[in-house]
Amino acid sequence: MANALARTYTTRRRAIVKAIATELRLRLDGQYPFRTRIAGIEERLKFWDEVVDFPTIHIGAGSEVREYETGGFRFRLLQVTIRCFVSDEEDVIRALETVLEDVETVLENEDPLTYYDSTGASQTTAQTTVLTVDTDEGVLEPLGVGEVVVEIRY
Repeated sequence: MANALARTYTTRRRAIVKAIATELRLRLDGQYPFRTRIAGIEERLKFWDEVVDFPTIHIGAGSEVREYETGGFRFRLLQVTIRCFVSDEEDVIRALETVLEDVETVLENEDPLTYYDSTGASQTTAQTTVLTVDTDEGVLEPLGVGEVVVEIRY
């Protein structure tokens, strides 16, 4: 019993990244209401030279902090970066904006997010907050990169 309690507030970084990747894979297939068909989704961040298919999304867990509440309760706040890569000869900025809109819509629609902890038990996040949305504004045209940084409270 003590071991089970000791793991109540441990990190769930990989499980949450996996859950986000799963939701994006399920939704971003080019079918309404989404406009993007994603070629690939990676559950880690990669370098530009490792990207071969477009559009693609890479998801990485960042820093995680604790917020201590009364009664011994703790929130974990995990920062997740969702990096989107596109290639478009005509309008790379529009292509990138479309992917970013679709990603943000999935995040909003799947809040709270269901994930599975290391024991296989179903868990749910408390809140997903979009912190920033940023792009390269076309400086790498015909390639484009943008990212959504979110904070997952669980």
